[in-house]
Amino acid sequence: MNKNIVIASLIALALISGARAISKPDNGAPSNNAPSQEGITLPVAWNDIGIKLASVGVIDLQKLEALYAGRGGLSENERQFLESANNGNIKITSENSAFLLNLFWALGLGNKNDILERGPMVDPRYGGAENFASTAGWTLSQGDPMEHYSRHLFVILTPEEQQLVERVSKNIYRPCCDNPTFFPDCNHGMAMLGLLELLASEGVNEKEMYQVALQVNSYWFPEEYLTLRTYFERRGAARDEINPKEILGAKYSSASGYARVLAEIPPPEPQSGGSCGV
Repeated sequence: MNKNIVIASLIALALISGARAISKPDNGAPSNNAPSQEGITLPVAWNDIGIKLASVGVIDLQKLEALYAGRGGLSENERQFLESANNGNIKITSENSAFLLNLFWALGLGNKNDILERGPMVDPRYGGAENFASTAGWTLSQGDPMEHYSRHLFVILTPEEQQLVERVSKNIYRPCCDNPTFFPDCNHGMAMLGLLELLASEGVNEKEMYQVALQVNSYWFPEEYLTLRTYFERRGAARDEINPKEILGAKYSSASGYARVLAEIPPPEPQSGGSCGV
């Protein structure tokens, strides 16, 4: 990975602006208010996962093509995620963040994992895993989405890697609801689970997993994380005082936590992020 991109990404993380890159205007003064023109390269490779998702039917390519035909069609880069066996490290941008949300959603849904088989998703109190937005809402599979739920071995984790995913997933929330990734009842939660599995399988450590999760959440919820950045800036928080793990926790990144922040600070102009559907 390019060293300059790594440095810029870490600075963006410290400022709670994963969807924003550090740029230098003509006067040479640093600015973190302009959207990233380059995006952020994540420390994991996609390789042939797209081909595998399609080969077993977690993604029905005809349904996906039909969906994106109404959105201007799939770009050449997006097709590479689905058709190439040699994809390198994943690069997320404002333009492809919603598409990657769907890919990671498919991965999280279809990959076999104890979180899906023994966690809150199968708690009888909630009426069955098939009733959640992250399962019933996945309309791009061949057959019923539950036919693919925790069914396929796309990403195989060691016991230590599984423990890492479980530990981190319990502390990563999203502003659309009040559940952590450990309870992936919506598309953002299921997608984050898929991302965490991939990160753990490639040896990414816990600290960096939180950093990457904050970057990606900032693309999926740009308005919310810009608001949080402003919230901390107004309280004089220094860059090294902003901890990604703390920001991703329930206090700030859950729906109720973010609502408390909004009670103190108005939101910025609406940004385009990933919706809670395909």
